[in-house]
Formats: sequence, C-alpha cells, structure tokens
Amino acid sequence: MFSKRGVMMLAHNMHDVQSFQRHIHSNRLNGVDNRWLSTAEAKAFCPPLNVLPDARYPVMGAALQMRAGTARHDAVAWGCALAAAKRGVDIIQNCPVISIRRGADGSVEGVGTVKGFIRAKKVAVSAAGHTSVIMQTADVKMPLESYPPQALVSEPIKPIFPCVVMSNTVHAYISQSDKGELVIGSGTDQYVSYSQRGGLPLTEHTVAAICEVFPIFNRMRMLRKWGGIVDVTPDRSAILGKTPVKRLYVNCGWGTGGFKATPGAAHLLAWTVAKDEPHKLNAPFTLERFTTGRLIDEAAAAVAH
Repeated sequence: MFSKRGVMMLAHNMHDVQSFQRHIHSNRLNGVDNRWLSTAEAKAFCPPLNVLPDARYPVMGAALQMRAGTARHDAVAWGCALAAAKRGVDIIQNCPVISIRRGADGSVEGVGTVKGFIRAKKVAVSAAGHTSVIMQTADVKMPLESYPPQALVSEPIKPIFPCVVMSNTVHAYISQSDKGELVIGSGTDQYVSYSQRGGLPLTEHTVAAICEVFPIFNRMRMLRKWGGIVDVTPDRSAILGKTPVKRLYVNCGWGTGGFKATPGAAHLLAWTVAKDEPHKLNAPFTLERFTTGRLIDEAAAAVAH
C-alpha cells in the first residue's frame, strides 16, 4: 500500500533555493527529517536527472525527505472501507447523493440519493471537487473553485526511478509504479471545470518539462491520461468544521493535497461531528473566515495550483 522511497523537490532558481531551505529548517525544527542536496548529490540520488548547467530548467539543488513516498490510492480506499465496515459502518456503493434535505426549522434532515432518501441526525460532506454542488442543495454557498488537475501514465519499463521527484517551477511530479509505469502529474488547468478530461496544452507543457529534466525518457510513449477535480479556496487552505446549517458539517478545499491530508482530516471531522464543536487544530479552518477576513496564509503547505 505504501512505498517509502523518498520525495525530492527540485530547485530551479534562487527563489526555490531560499524557499526550500526555509522549509527544511522549519521541518527539522518540528521533528520532520528533511535535508538539502547539492546538484551533484541530487544527481547521485536520482541518476536519470539532467543537471547540465545549460538545461532549460537547471537544477540548483533539491530538498529530500526520505520518510516520504507514494501510496496506492485504490488500496488505501479499500483498506479504509474494510476497516470501517468491520466497525459497523454501512457503505453503499454506486449511490451518489443528489441533495441535502433540511427540515422546517432549517436543520439537516438527511440526504437524497439515486436510491431514495436517507434520514440522518447529522450529515458530513467530504466530496472534494463536487462539494459546492452538494452544499448548494442545502442553500449553503461555498467559496470554492473546482479545477481539473491532470495526470498521465507511460508504458512500463524496468525499475530505473528511485523516488518521487517534484518541481514547482514546471508544475510536475514523476515516480515509477510497482508495475514499472512512470506516473506523471501536472498542475491544474487555468479554468474552472468539472471535466475529467483536461486540456491538451497543459499535458504538452508537462511532458516537455519532464523531457527537459529527464532526457532519458524522451522516446517513451504515454499510455493514458486523465483529469480529476479538486476544490480550491481563496487562501489555499482547507475548510473543516460546522456550517450555517445545524448538524451539517463540511470537509473541503484541500486542492491537490486532499489525499495526503486524509488521516488528519478524517480524525478532525469525526471529532467535530461527534462533539458538535471543532478540535483545536481545525478551529481556525472555518467557513466564516472568508467573511471575517481571518484568512490562513499557509501557502507552503499547499501544492501549487
């Protein structure tokens, strides 16, 4: 389920160097292993990397976190579902929610689905890119924009890539799956959309950048591509807590970092639902902050959008 191979973030300019070194010091002060690699050390750790000084995206160093790695999304989802089912949670598959129903007093009554109405004393919404659509049925307007980020997979090859490599400058990341495929991710399209196909220009830019940073992959063929849907808030931080509707809770706005935030977000959402009040960790991440102006400036914790 989890492959601990390390994550390396490439620095292509002085802003990257200063920013990553600041993050490294911050992480180490908080007990997270993180270290700076010189250009030569980055090349030694990841041999396919192009470190020529005349490269379009010259590598000026990298930040490396060895405890990080990759996780299979489907394996994690099925593992969580199995554990939840063993604890008595009913999981209804192929049953999308189409509305949230409110009672005469304005509080939540339950959810309407394609298989009928399900009455509930409390409702928690964690629907990623479709959060604003679902919440609108309860007359709650969310400060969210939904974008399709794109990813693509290459033909399989023998093991050659030792870690996950990310680059904020070119908005791309690359790793190798257990089946040998190169998994390549890019940024989001520059327009809001619920399309899961994505635009070709972004894919072209990502592939061109990957080929510049890793020329050894120039002749590889891509097998498939897809686009997901992520929800982004104005301050790029999540919303996790209560809503103006009594007994209705929401977890959204994680952008492209939602999967990685799942364990912590799930714990805090469960706490909030059970106690009808936020945990101290998610207390600032309220929906009301966009009307009070108490925004959360934590751009370093978010993947570039």
